[in-house]
Amino acid sequence: QVQLVESGGGSVQAGGSLRLSCAASGVTYGDYCMGWFQQVPGKERETVAGINTVDDSTAYADSVKGRFTISQDNAKHTLYLEMNNLKAEDTAMYYCAAYRVTSSGPCFLIEHYYDYWGQGTQVTVSS
Repeated sequence: QVQLVESGGGSVQAGGSLRLSCAASGVTYGDYCMGWFQQVPGKERETVAGINTVDDSTAYADSVKGRFTISQDNAKHTLYLEMNNLKAEDTAMYYCAAYRVTSSGPCFLIEHYYDYWGQGTQVTVSS
């Protein structure tokens, strides 16, 4: 059974940095696309970034390119999201998610592809 547990959220001033982590169990690294999503109350969940554990190919939403970096540690079965130069509009609940893949290449940054979800970790950026 796949389980995803996020951590690392918190409160930070605009311009600051945070690193989110997602510990994955029940996942055979090398077989999944892993992604980060954000959701603000009353709005739909939006993609932030994805990484294919087959070949480490990455994809990002335009709003975070150059500021956020997604990465993974195969040995630790952990997904990361390094967030720099944070803005007030980055305030959201951040979710880790995964779906099974059989090939290399960038992950789909579309919510309905993802079958497994964590509970989320809150990020609050004050201006």
